[in-house]
Amino acid sequence: MLKNEKGFTLIEIIAVLVILGILAAVAVPRYFSLMDQSRIAAAQGAIGELKARASGAYAKSLLLNNGSDPGIASVQASVSTDVGSDFSVTMSPVSNTLVFSVTSVKNNTLSANPSGTWYYPTQS
Repeated sequence: MLKNEKGFTLIEIIAVLVILGILAAVAVPRYFSLMDQSRIAAAQGAIGELKARASGAYAKSLLLNNGSDPGIASVQASVSTDVGSDFSVTMSPVSNTLVFSVTSVKNNTLSANPSGTWYYPTQS
């Protein structure tokens, strides 16, 4: 009478749950690590954009002033650190450089604060 009943046994269900638990234990930390790495990569991209803005501001100032040296303060005043609402960016002048740092991406504080330095060009 019971020979035609079909379904999973308790041991089969437990085996599947154990396998899913092992996969979750391995996959979840890897997922969070990838999220951190992607935020840092996005921050490095924003820093690259800021450095390009500084170079563009320097070049524009040179062209507008017939090649006279604009000065680091002029370049700093021309560079906007607004790279969108997703990034929290700081810019600080140090000697003849501008240091850009990103502290958070999409309101998530970064484990390592990526930073980049734009060096003021020296004229020969």
